[in-house]
Amino acid sequence: MRSRVRTADGRKLTVETLGDPRGTPVFLLHGTPGSRLGPAPRGMVLYQRRIRLITHDRPGYGSSDRRPGRSVADAAQDVAAIADALGLDTFAVVGRSGGAPHALACAALLPGRVTRCATLVGLAPRDADGLDWFDGMTTFNVREYTSATAAPEELAARLIPRSDAIARDPGRLLEELRLELTDNDRIIVSDAGLRLMLERNYREGLRHSPYGWLDDIHAFSGPWGFDPADITCPVLLWHGEQDVFSPVGHSRWLARRIPRSTAAFEPASAHFAAFRALPEILTWLVRDRDADRDGQDPPQQRSA
Repeated sequence: MRSRVRTADGRKLTVETLGDPRGTPVFLLHGTPGSRLGPAPRGMVLYQRRIRLITHDRPGYGSSDRRPGRSVADAAQDVAAIADALGLDTFAVVGRSGGAPHALACAALLPGRVTRCATLVGLAPRDADGLDWFDGMTTFNVREYTSATAAPEELAARLIPRSDAIARDPGRLLEELRLELTDNDRIIVSDAGLRLMLERNYREGLRHSPYGWLDDIHAFSGPWGFDPADITCPVLLWHGEQDVFSPVGHSRWLARRIPRSTAAFEPASAHFAAFRALPEILTWLVRDRDADRDGQDPPQQRSA
């Protein structure tokens, strides 16, 4: 079911709800670029787990109004506004790729409302102490994130026409990424059903403007507006160790920083394997809260 939610500053956010309307609410925050129509488990999977899955277009993506100059921290206000509109006091949150930092923002800044948080193939703050932020990252991402701080006009001049072209032909983005995909990612993305979902996701996310994508890059490249160490709820950090878009070192750093975190690393997996991991991550997110007293028991294999 689709709806529109107005924020306190007058912006409109487009929201999609899936699964069991009486199930445990879980916010799924989409990747970069992306939209509320990004890959998600089928309705049957959500009903079996009694999950009400809530997705929305981040500002500037899809049909959601832009919020110029937004920070990662600002995502918490938008999620809270949607939860209020839906009558939700508490909820879990999960973010994939570019959605992961925004999920951590919700966990840090909405401590009385977020019950559990999970991230899949996420990023650490750009100023993370002791982390070589670009180590293991694909050349394209290094260039875009470097330009965000050193040459923002050049970044916009490159990304705006590229975004327009992808909106017209979303399969173009997957073709552009093909040379940088690992073998594991290449196999996953070759699935026709997943490819169709990704193309629909990119088309919707970029159909009105490129500014959701641009604003995400700038938000990741600047101060986040919160410290992950302030998160008090249980957090599960899932990452494929072969990831070249969001290198696994980012989740390793976060695991050391967040007090109640558990890291689940998959040695043979890369970035797009997050789609296959999501159903089990959702199961963890809606577990009985009493289990939080004695640890996380994550659904995936752990490695140091």
